[in-house]
Amino acid sequence: MTVTVTIQFFDGCPSWQTARERLLEAASEVGVDLDITFEQVETLDQAKRLRFAGSPTILIDGVDHFATTDAPPALACRIYGTPTGLDGSPTPEQLATILAGTRTGPDYSRERTDPEPAPRPRQ
Repeated sequence: MTVTVTIQFFDGCPSWQTARERLLEAASEVGVDLDITFEQVETLDQAKRLRFAGSPTILIDGVDHFATTDAPPALACRIYGTPTGLDGSPTPEQLATILAGTRTGPDYSRERTDPEPAPRPRQ
């Protein structure tokens, strides 16, 4: 199975290469192949259009599984919460959990942020 991954980054970010290495480690652990592309974000307008929450942003099958609703688009370093504290990249274990979930369905490790539709009244 091949999982599509895009690593979005800005020039000068020290963490996007760490994210790449951790993704490769996680993929090896769970037995998936990765199709990794890199997308350099160069302007604030581009960051806004992409909803780029900082570097690196990791899109797995097009989804930022680490997104928060309060992160504004920015040309800045991104900080991830990990079991050992804040870091510039998710841990291999965090990434492995998400990659393993791609085998069972797209919503495996994502929280729903959109409201559920209201039930329709019975007639």
